Amino acid sequence: MEAVLGVLLVLLGGFSNGSFYMPFKKIRTWSWEVFWIIGGIFSWIIAPWVFSFATVPGLLSIFSEAGMSRMIKPFIFGILWGIGGLTFGLSMRYLGISLGMAIALGLTLVFGALLPSVFVSLFPAVFLDLFPGAASMTDLFSTSSGIITLAGIGLCLIGIVINGKAGLLKDKQVTSQQGPKDRGEFNVRKGISVAIFSGFMSSAFAMGVAAGKPVSAIAKAAGSNPVFENNPTFILIMFGGFLVNVVWCVSLQIKNKTYGDFNKQPMLKNLLLCALGGTVWYLQMFFYGMGESILKGVAGWSLLMASSILFSTMWGLIAGEWRGVERKTLVTLLAGLSVLIISTIVFGYARSL
Repeated sequence: MEAVLGVLLVLLGGFSNGSFYMPFKKIRTWSWEVFWIIGGIFSWIIAPWVFSFATVPGLLSIFSEAGMSRMIKPFIFGILWGIGGLTFGLSMRYLGISLGMAIALGLTLVFGALLPSVFVSLFPAVFLDLFPGAASMTDLFSTSSGIITLAGIGLCLIGIVINGKAGLLKDKQVTSQQGPKDRGEFNVRKGISVAIFSGFMSSAFAMGVAAGKPVSAIAKAAGSNPVFENNPTFILIMFGGFLVNVVWCVSLQIKNKTYGDFNKQPMLKNLLLCALGGTVWYLQMFFYGMGESILKGVAGWSLLMASSILFSTMWGLIAGEWRGVERKTLVTLLAGLSVLIISTIVFGYARSL
């Protein structure tokens, strides 16, 4: 029964991750750089603190005991992850929810699976303490779990290529059938380039969680429920990500002269949509952390990625992002998604070994 609860919690996280951008699409008169940072205040500042105060006793004393030396590492990884999170938003801006999510999350899964092994193999003195359970590259090529992991990576890359093909087909059809107003900002080449960079940088979140384990240990020793022990680390990671996004969005507002958008109506409705989207985004981490603590050896991360892709595709189809495209294009999209989901199952099997 506990395993079922863990799966349901991770699925809730996937639903949150696949759904958070929908409220942003309802915002009117505000430019992307304005609503993205307002939503980010709720995602990376307000929600982490509120949920942590509610679930972790003595939160401030935990940070005091941890000290700067323990807090700086997850914060630095948060800066790197923040760059990935920023470009993650741009990938959905240029590709739409379904395609942007599928490619960016698929690449995040690939890089998240490979980079710890690469770092441990190249710089063991630095990264063995950060990734104590990571297999070396030698292990990947010489063990059953390693070979299956590489097979999962290969499948994931194939799925990404197929989805990219679907995007190119859509791009061609949108160009010929719709005007600039209907086309919006859809740009498959720019979007895929951004998604590749986003997937690489977003994998830093997992590294930040690993680097924050000493902080989590202090939280656990202070009486925090193990289900919530990573919440203080989330605060540090997300604050680093928030700073990156502030710098970028403010610079865009100055460049594009959009800083006055804050005062444009419907101001209250836009603010509420930002609050909703930002809070829903944070809930993916909240529910995933709870589910993973229950599942333990089960591949919760793979389940989170698969469900995120499924739910984001569902919302993309509902939002009409693929309306009017040819049957061949939809079949290509669904084929790519199917391969991505199979790859997450392969990853899960590899982790179980």
